[in-house]
Amino acid sequence: MIPILAAIATCLSLAIAHGSHSQEALADPAEDWALYHLQEEHHISNFDAPSFFSLHDFNNDGAWTPDEVRRIYGLDDESLQTTPAETKDRVVLDVFKIFDPTGTGLITRAAWVDASRAGKKLPDSKLGPGHHGDDEYEYEIHHFEKFHDENTQIEDLIHPEDIEHFRKHEMREDQEARVEMEQQQRIVERNIPPMFRKPQ
Repeated sequence: MIPILAAIATCLSLAIAHGSHSQEALADPAEDWALYHLQEEHHISNFDAPSFFSLHDFNNDGAWTPDEVRRIYGLDDESLQTTPAETKDRVVLDVFKIFDPTGTGLITRAAWVDASRAGKKLPDSKLGPGHHGDDEYEYEIHHFEKFHDENTQIEDLIHPEDIEHFRKHEMREDQEARVEMEQQQRIVERNIPPMFRKPQ
């Protein structure tokens, strides 16, 4: 239980450090998905094409790959695990049709900026705001900041989202403890096929 309390304390300190955000009206994703994404995922409303590109150039190489576009749209997030692969592939293809019309397989910073300035926009995937942070970030930005604040105490974290978040912490800690214990054993019994195990 102590590790969970430490995790809760860490979340509280991170959320307090991140600060609160005003509840401004969200952009219509069908009109401007990039702005909607920035408001929901980054709490940013004022941006230009180069800064949007840089924020999502995850390996800082000056070009977006299909994998980076997948990440921008949050296509590998657990919230979309039941979405068909063909649907996710279509989202990536639609973006590349707009910003990589010659089919190079990359969207360069220059191509993105030129197309953006010509009025082209990221299409609405209709799959949400593009969750691409880790569990801690997503919990903080989509739940903690909306329903808690710097005065929140551990005993106040009773929403279903709080409980689920810290349940995941417990599961990870249990798994890490099990792996550590197994690594200290010379033989890991559960890896032995049942037919070769000694009868109990």
